[in-house]
This record gives sequence, structure tokens and C-alpha cells, in this order.
Amino acid sequence: MVSPLNRRIRRLKLIVIVAILLYAIRYTLYAYSAQESNYIRVAIIQDTVSLRLKINGLYEVIDSASNRSLSQGRYLNTTVTAYKYGILLGSIKANTNRLLIKPKASGSVVINGRRFRGDIQLIKKDNLHLLAVNYIELEDYIQGILYHEASHYWPIEALKAQAIVCRTYAAYQIGENKSKDYDVTSDIYSQVYGGKTSERYRTNKAVAQTKGQILTYQDKIFPAYFHATCGGHTEEARLLWNIDMPPLRGVTCGFCRASPHFRWHCVLDLKEIADKLTQSGYKIDNIQDIDTLDIDKSGRAINLKFVSDNGELKISTKDFRHIFGPSIIRSTNFKVKVIDHDAVFEGFGWGHGVGLCQWGAYFMAKTGSNAEEIIQYYYPGSQITTLN
Repeated sequence: MVSPLNRRIRRLKLIVIVAILLYAIRYTLYAYSAQESNYIRVAIIQDTVSLRLKINGLYEVIDSASNRSLSQGRYLNTTVTAYKYGILLGSIKANTNRLLIKPKASGSVVINGRRFRGDIQLIKKDNLHLLAVNYIELEDYIQGILYHEASHYWPIEALKAQAIVCRTYAAYQIGENKSKDYDVTSDIYSQVYGGKTSERYRTNKAVAQTKGQILTYQDKIFPAYFHATCGGHTEEARLLWNIDMPPLRGVTCGFCRASPHFRWHCVLDLKEIADKLTQSGYKIDNIQDIDTLDIDKSGRAINLKFVSDNGELKISTKDFRHIFGPSIIRSTNFKVKVIDHDAVFEGFGWGHGVGLCQWGAYFMAKTGSNAEEIIQYYYPGSQITTLN
């Protein structure tokens, strides 16, 4: 017969064993979840004197250098600035160059009126300006950019193709920028990112249906570039960047002809052109003529020749477009002629032209193509795989 004391001891042992097992299971699931998650660092604000930060809910402020908790609370609404010895966060005067803001219980942070998932790292720069970096799970990041890169009213297969492409580009940048303070920016020079504020039901659905899917070539992630409208033929990546592979060598595109950006027209004053080129380090005055040079197989001009009082000047169309901005010179697929005191540009497409033609993908989806067919067309030879 077992005594009451022994029964209590056995019951206590059983409780301890169950508790240990539950803890082990919880820890294993947590570790597995952490391994399955992929995070990205997004520079949401660069080189600013101050920013407005708001948190509704529990939060913690951590000194990133020492990993020491500086403050915890339930509500925060303050202006953040840098000073000689660190960062001022409301009443918190932190003698550190890096602060991590961690919302708790699935909360979010509002920066300058825009809501973001994940954590925010504030970095003081040498000029006493601030850099704000959103540390966020990759799938949440894709949800925050898809609305800006493709309309949420577009066909779901076009949105799924765009989600795979955006995730691939992001994954590639994570690998390339490990030694930097951030992996991508939040503007057109990476992928336009608006945080939780920019999420929509249909774009989130496309992200969920393609979760973890990326493009590879010969088992390696590559930068899956994309643009608005190619104008009839996508561009070879090697002509713009130091990368040459079959998926990025350009294809004929007959799908984007009905795009609102298929044709464009621009008139620039010759003096304005000369002034901007001079400001950018090119010596030129009194332009008399402009001509396109070295037309590639996609119809784009690689170089421009200017005839002026200083003689002839040759400049790449890529650099020329960068000087005047992508909203003015929408692509390098153009012809130009001088009429009186103006340069008249007639062009096709919008963007650098490499990779996915977004309006081409739209019209492919409208005629029944699925996401995989769209991707295989614009990135021939690539494979859709799952991100580890």
C-alpha cells in the first residue's frame, strides 16, 4: 500500500516532468519558428534632424550597444533627436549611438504618421542626424511594399508574380548588405515600402499564397529586377550593372503595348540641360545638337552625344537619366531632336527595363497566364524555390 506522502511525492515528480516537457516543447517550437523566420532591415528614414515616434501599447527601449534595457512603458508619443553624446527620446537621454525600440504584444510603432510592424533601430550619425531602420520579418516587409509596386486591384496572378519577384530581390539584398546598417531603403532605389499602413487585403493575400517563394538560377538567388513598362523589349542587366545571366538578358515583350506608360514625351530647354550637366561635373555650354549613340537590341540608347561650343561631349544615357530624374526621362529608349532652343524627347516605356515588366505581367494575367508562367517568361531559365 502506498502512503499518502509517497503519492504526493509521485504527483509532484509527475508535475515537474510535465512542466519540463512543456518547456522543452515550447522552446523547440520557438527555436524552430526563429529558424523559419527571415528578417530584413529597412532604412525608412535617412539623414533627418528629428522624427516623431508614437507607440500605443507596451514597449521597451534597449541600448543596442550594451543590450541593456533603458525604459519600459505602455504609451509613448515623443520627438526623437540626436545630441553630442547620444540620442534623446522624450525624457530618456541615452548616451549611446544606437537605440532599439521594441513594441510588445504584437504592437506597432508609428514613425512620422506611418505605422510599422517589427522593431525600430535608431542610429545617430556623425553629423548628429538620425537613421531609422525597421527590423521586420520578411513576409511582413513584402506585405508593406506590394501595394506600392502593383495596384491591389490587379489580377491575383500578377500580384503573386510580383510578390515572388519582390521577395527574391529582398533576399538577394540581405545577402549582399550584411556589413551595412540596413539591407534596403524604402524608396524607388530599392523597393517602395510603406509599412503596415500600406497593407491591403488582396496584396496580403498574394503574399500569403506565395509565402517563402523566391527565384533562383543554378541554385543561387539573383537580383530579380523589375520596372513599370519595358516598351516592347526588356533590357540586358549587364548593360546597367555588373551582372550577366540568362534570366536577365532581356526578352521581347508584346504585352505592355496598352500600358499608360508605353509612350512618353518630354521637352527640355537646352540651357537647362547645359546647366544641370555643368552642375554634375560635365563642362558644356551652348548646346547645338544632341544625338543618341550605340542602340542595343532592346532599342535603348547606351550613350548620348552633345555638340556644343566646347566641342563634343559623350555621356551614358543611364547617367543622363539619373541627372534629370526617372519621372522626366522615363527610360533610355528614346530619340531626341533639337528644335530651336529645346530638346524634344520621344520615348517608350518607364523604368530601367530589366526583368519583370509590371504592365506586361498585368496583361498576361488578364489573358489567363498564372504567376509561374509570367515569371518564366520574363526570367527564362529561373526556378521558383522556397527560401531557407
